Amino acid sequence: MTTNPGILYIVATPIGNLEDITLRALRVLGEVDLIAAEDTRHTLKLLNAHGISRPLLSYHEHNMRTQGRRLIRELLGGKSLALVTDAGTPAISDPGLDLIRLAVSENIQVSPIPGPSAVTTALTVSGLAVQPFIFLGYPPNRPAARRKFFAKYANAEETLVLFESPRRFGASLKDMRKILGNRRVAVTRELTKIHEEIFRGSLDEAIDRWPREARGEITLLAAGAQSGRPQPDDSFLEQLRVCLTSARRPLKEIAAEVAQEFGISKRFVYQEALKIKRELSGR
Repeated sequence: MTTNPGILYIVATPIGNLEDITLRALRVLGEVDLIAAEDTRHTLKLLNAHGISRPLLSYHEHNMRTQGRRLIRELLGGKSLALVTDAGTPAISDPGLDLIRLAVSENIQVSPIPGPSAVTTALTVSGLAVQPFIFLGYPPNRPAARRKFFAKYANAEETLVLFESPRRFGASLKDMRKILGNRRVAVTRELTKIHEEIFRGSLDEAIDRWPREARGEITLLAAGAQSGRPQPDDSFLEQLRVCLTSARRPLKEIAAEVAQEFGISKRFVYQEALKIKRELSGR
């Protein structure tokens, strides 16, 4: 007798306050055969708070290859499985997508159990345009790669939404200021928790508030470009002006050097350099 595969449930869980969970999510978590969690200790607190006792298995970026195959075997054997992340909706910033793709490739039913998401929660209280928006996930760790990453979206007119770690937060704000200019931002920190904070202001004001690090879970939002092109900050223009007045080098060479340092396109820097050169020559 052939056993029908079980169902993989993608269950959204609270991003902070344990009361922010749907009745359907609680029912599914209480009925499935297994729960795959990014951090079993974190998920156990949620289950205990709601009186749920089900077998827990860890599934995270360090074991997803071996554990993913094991979970698929359980599903093919007829067991039902709930996938949860530490906070919010699975597959947004965790390895859940890999398991979902494996399940789809095996014709296993994947059923969404919607609920909290830090992305949409932050958007609704940011005061910035809610639509359209672009979710960028986490920016790169290294400064040069991070500036290049921000430059890629400098012309985007959509609201930019991203996550950042507390340790790199101050550095990311400064890189955004350098590449995007002093545009409006919203910083949402520890959403739905006791120490929830929602900051709305300019990038300069955000840098004054968090010059280096921040605490807690952070979702950062930036207003889209107003004119479809990046607005360079004063440090960008000042350095370009200094190079043009002190260095006897070809304009293209200077533009390429400044573009690499600031992570801005060479063409854009060259156009700004032409404007400054004309200004300096009195034209």
